[in-house]
Amino acid sequence: MEARDAGSARALWIVGPGAVEIRDTPLRAGPGEVELATRFSGISRGTEALVLRGGVPEGERARMRAPLQEGEFPWPVKYGYAAVGRILSGAAAGRDAFVLAPHQDRLAVPGAMVLPLPAGVPAGRAVLASNMETALNVVWDGGAAPGDRIAVIGAGVVGALAAWLCGRMPGAAVTLIDLLPGRAALAAALGVGFALPEDAPEGCDLVIHASASAAGLATALAAAGEEARVVEASWYGDRAVTLGLGGGFHSRRLQLVSSQVGMVPAGRRARWPLRRRLEAALRLLADPALDALISGETDFGDLPARYGAILDDPGTLCHRIAYR
Repeated sequence: MEARDAGSARALWIVGPGAVEIRDTPLRAGPGEVELATRFSGISRGTEALVLRGGVPEGERARMRAPLQEGEFPWPVKYGYAAVGRILSGAAAGRDAFVLAPHQDRLAVPGAMVLPLPAGVPAGRAVLASNMETALNVVWDGGAAPGDRIAVIGAGVVGALAAWLCGRMPGAAVTLIDLLPGRAALAAALGVGFALPEDAPEGCDLVIHASASAAGLATALAAAGEEARVVEASWYGDRAVTLGLGGGFHSRRLQLVSSQVGMVPAGRRARWPLRRRLEAALRLLADPALDALISGETDFGDLPARYGAILDDPGTLCHRIAYR
């Protein structure tokens, strides 16, 4: 890793529509803070693409703030929430830890935000922790149960992780559905079935929609069985979505429910604060099969030139940034 002034760091900033740059930023650890040298961070394609185009609605900007965000929406803003770094100070010095932090090469963060990686979870895979925590909440919102027939529409990172979680339930028949035929290999790596939208199963007990498209949501409603639940896990930002609620939507008594990042179902809310959820997410990442969700890697110094293309590529899952 490149030696740098201990009082400074470099971070990726979104500075305008489709425009990013690396900026120097002061770095001073205050009382109760821990310093880390970042090893990897993960790009959350859907959310970061929305931020890059300035698509965060004005009324949602406070809720959309990342924990260590700097700047204000729409721009300039330092955004991101999936970093893994080597702890440089304190009793845990030398250990790798996950932090809800942006793309930045050195960090000084409150100690309460630092989550040391559990045994068996490598630093390069731990960048999936934020997405795993989201997927865990989606599955809770869906009420998935053993033996269920479950369809997941959209094989992005959150959809794929939700499918993987559901597929670990005894007797569950899980199908991951996507427009890209190549995602069949991903489904196989995760141990679940795969189908193109035209071949989506019907009569499902639970459907999770994570494609962020009106067509995907229509497929989700069609796959749901009588009185089944459809969980909307996509976030559309400022985009309007047309949804047909005619046909059999009412006669089949379908449930269409939202899943909100950061707010778990009421029955778990009192016992599952964010830290406990992230610790659970990190433990779940011990499975090497989840390496299939890392679709590429870029050196941090090359990120400004590649960031837009990474977000535009429909084949991107979790693109990992390496800090050397």
